[in-house]
Amino acid sequence: MSDITPFKIDISDDALRDLRERLERTRWPEAETVTDWSQGVPLAYLRELCRYWGERYDWRATEARLNALPQFRTEIDGIGVHFAHVRSPHPQALPLVITNGWPGSMAEYLKVVGPLTDPTAYGGDASDAFHVVLPSIPGYNFSDKPARPGWNVQRVARAWAELMARLGYDRYGAQGSDWGTSISTSLGQQDLDHLAGIHLTPPIAAPDPATFDDLTRAEQATLDALRNAQEWESGYSAQQSTRPQTLGYALLDSPAGLCGWIVEKFRAWTDCDGEPENALTRDEILDTVTLYWLTGTATSSARLYWESFKQVSEWFNQVTTDTVTVPTGCSIFPKEIPRPSRRWAAKRYTDIRYWKEVAQGGHFAALEQPELFVDEIRSFFRLVR
Repeated sequence: MSDITPFKIDISDDALRDLRERLERTRWPEAETVTDWSQGVPLAYLRELCRYWGERYDWRATEARLNALPQFRTEIDGIGVHFAHVRSPHPQALPLVITNGWPGSMAEYLKVVGPLTDPTAYGGDASDAFHVVLPSIPGYNFSDKPARPGWNVQRVARAWAELMARLGYDRYGAQGSDWGTSISTSLGQQDLDHLAGIHLTPPIAAPDPATFDDLTRAEQATLDALRNAQEWESGYSAQQSTRPQTLGYALLDSPAGLCGWIVEKFRAWTDCDGEPENALTRDEILDTVTLYWLTGTATSSARLYWESFKQVSEWFNQVTTDTVTVPTGCSIFPKEIPRPSRRWAAKRYTDIRYWKEVAQGGHFAALEQPELFVDEIRSFFRLVR
């Protein structure tokens, strides 16, 4: 524990002033030539969002909410790792490491930390309590930025196993979304002796060609969604997985550019019926964008795509040759991509104890549907505590 030091977010007034001044000086392009989002974020929408960001958004309020969580830093495998560690008041709580992805952050979980750590304060049962650990992936938010290649999902998973051991946890659970699904899956392969189970939103497993002559309606819809995503929604990943450094020069210099880059994903991946603010508030969107801006992590976070996206893309698009034997829970939110069927997922995850196709929500489930997200985590881990 002596290797763990307390951490507090403390953004300077100068950094916030620079952000506002850059927003005021934004050089805007002409408007799109269509009446929808098919060419990207519409000019009018982004200008208004950035006006609100510069004039009304209150970072200090968000900073205070984040700092209400006990935060720390420690060095693992040569790199500084930032994490929140919120211990439950209930002594039998199960330790749970929760991993987000891109463009996620610790702010994604502000609505769920309380119900997870202290369920009785929210009308729940003490038997569902967790000690919650929220680490920032190297290159993300307040963790250090890797100076050399090699920080792929497997290495991050090894670091998380070391982190949980350093915190004194001999048995724990893991939950993941986005990159967190692959990191938690890798944890399930590398730290099997210490894991109670992994909960994934969603599992990462490819369609099984053996089922193509007998597809369910949901499986056909998944195949169609994967094809559409490859054709229309994969530009960001192609750039981040091949030339993250080139992209970074723009995203590190222009807050409006960074905002457009991220908000497009909030629109595409949430259960929002076409308008991001049907799923999330402006402040929730800007909490994430501001974290990436103030920490200067647009480039370093994108490098994880360069490290691992080709492999992960094969896992959910083409073939999965590795297996995961740790007890697994799977929650499939309707606007998530990918959305494998249970029989496809079972080819990779050989001990699925819990499976549910949730009625509402998308990629950022903890933000969009916090009560459902908490219920799904509780429901699975009741089976493996």
